[in-house]
Amino acid sequence: IAFPAFFGEKIQTVVSRLYPDVNAKIEVGPNKGKNGDYQCSCSFLINKELSKMGQKTNPKEIANNLSQHFGDVSCLEKIEVTGPGFLNFYLKPNFVSSQIQDVLVNGVRAPPCNKRLKVFVDFSSPNIAKEMHVGHLRSTIIGDTVSRLLEFVGHDVHRVNHLGDWGTQFGMLIAHLQDQFPNYTTESPPIENLQAFYKESKTRFDQDPDFKARAYKCVVSLQGGDEDIIKGWKLICGISLAEFNKIYERLDIRLDPVGESFYQKKMEELVPELEKAGHLQFSEGCKLIFVEGQDVPMMVVKSDGGFTYDTSDLAAIKYRMVTSEADWGVYVVDSGQGLHFDLLFAAARKIGLVKPEQKLDHVGFGVVLGEDRKKFKTRSGDTVKLKDLLDEGLQRAEKKIRDKEEIKKEKGGAGLLTEEEIIACRDAVTYGCIKFADLTCTRTNDYVFSFDKMLDDKGKTAVYLLYALTRIRSIARNAGKSNIELLDHAKQNPVNLEHEAELKLAKTLLRFAEVIEEITGTLQPHTLCNYLYDISTDFTYFYDKCYCIQKDRETGEIVKIHMDRLLLCEATAQVMEKCFNLLGIKTVSRM
Repeated sequence: IAFPAFFGEKIQTVVSRLYPDVNAKIEVGPNKGKNGDYQCSCSFLINKELSKMGQKTNPKEIANNLSQHFGDVSCLEKIEVTGPGFLNFYLKPNFVSSQIQDVLVNGVRAPPCNKRLKVFVDFSSPNIAKEMHVGHLRSTIIGDTVSRLLEFVGHDVHRVNHLGDWGTQFGMLIAHLQDQFPNYTTESPPIENLQAFYKESKTRFDQDPDFKARAYKCVVSLQGGDEDIIKGWKLICGISLAEFNKIYERLDIRLDPVGESFYQKKMEELVPELEKAGHLQFSEGCKLIFVEGQDVPMMVVKSDGGFTYDTSDLAAIKYRMVTSEADWGVYVVDSGQGLHFDLLFAAARKIGLVKPEQKLDHVGFGVVLGEDRKKFKTRSGDTVKLKDLLDEGLQRAEKKIRDKEEIKKEKGGAGLLTEEEIIACRDAVTYGCIKFADLTCTRTNDYVFSFDKMLDDKGKTAVYLLYALTRIRSIARNAGKSNIELLDHAKQNPVNLEHEAELKLAKTLLRFAEVIEEITGTLQPHTLCNYLYDISTDFTYFYDKCYCIQKDRETGEIVKIHMDRLLLCEATAQVMEKCFNLLGIKTVSRM
């Protein structure tokens, strides 16, 4: 149950009955203080509205009135009015217990999905023939998490990689291909470094007029569908996609490549449609769409007759929202493109490509900074390649893990990891810490990339949280209890929660549904990172206060196992694992 929404709807019903003329926004939030589990301050807003109507009352009187008319709710122990008029909701301990039992028996589930939506999530979008760099990192990571969240709550999500696979650059690449590998149509050319190949063709394009003219002819032939030219284009795209997929595989990210080339014919069909409908205006040979409230128009056709990125984006919206009948389009692109998307969305609605009930969202984000707080670059000033960044992370993580293993050896060798576990731990830590560092900050802010901070095993980092999870998992192992035994016990017995630390942790676990509901509205993944850290903090408090296993101080033998607490540990691990999964972070059993 997402309690804020649940209690909010109940209060709204009572307000509508008691104060029918009042239109107040009802918000309920978790209360981390001593006064209840959830709190609502709507009485202050209602009082303000009533005062405007000339009715004399006060927030406390309103809060008491709401409380008295709230009615019985099975999950509530009581509603209490505190201070000048706050409504505080207390959950019943036995209800909390039953919900923890439900997690153990039925798994961690998403809040109910009122309507299954068809969603296109557009993210990553590198350019063919160029290497992925740090500038692609945030779109790729955030887009994947947004997709995972929307899939988890039950939506039909289409993960779109809008590749830059069309344009003038392919003319020069194909012309260079013809010169370097004239038999490319019958023999696959051994192009090992496509980036170097691109640079060579660009140098020739800039310096050799004859080559430049031939490159333009190749573009014309490509657009005209020449068989040999198309074969060269597909060959270059194939090499590039194979390299992109290596990065995506390392990051455990799934995408469907749908490049700009897919929309070429669709643009040719769209422009006449817009002209016929009277949506285009002419200015200095260009065809434009003017949108009220926007400072600049959309350029649909250039003065030379060529299409633009605006044209391609409109064609993509038409395909997604009209042809495919999507309910929601999500674009995960840096905040610097904010004005472009404002104009694009407004234009798409003006010309009828998007219905009022369909949604379009630009999920913007800040840039990645170096530790000098300037745009992240190599020491030589070049853009940081994503492959190099991931490789460096692996090296740093492995060194740190092996250093800790050496310390274990010096202390007697207890708990040493196998070589296979070291590699699994290295990969989970590397990719997990890069993702978590990105996702844990408010996405619209810039963030400083620092491996030292990412790999710190203290504070709000992936390393700390992954270690916390392995420690929780080790408790049941130390007690000699398998997951099957814990599940069987949970099916047959309620989970008794008596200590205040047990209840505190359990109530935090029950916030999972409301956190997911919030994020699917805001598309702000840092909320999930904060929640994961809250779980870890509350678990530490619980573990310090409550023994799960009691051992004989002299012999070290287990004298008592608290099964209810082991079950709470298991529920905690399950919720944490689901959070990690939604963030795209793999977990390990030992660290």
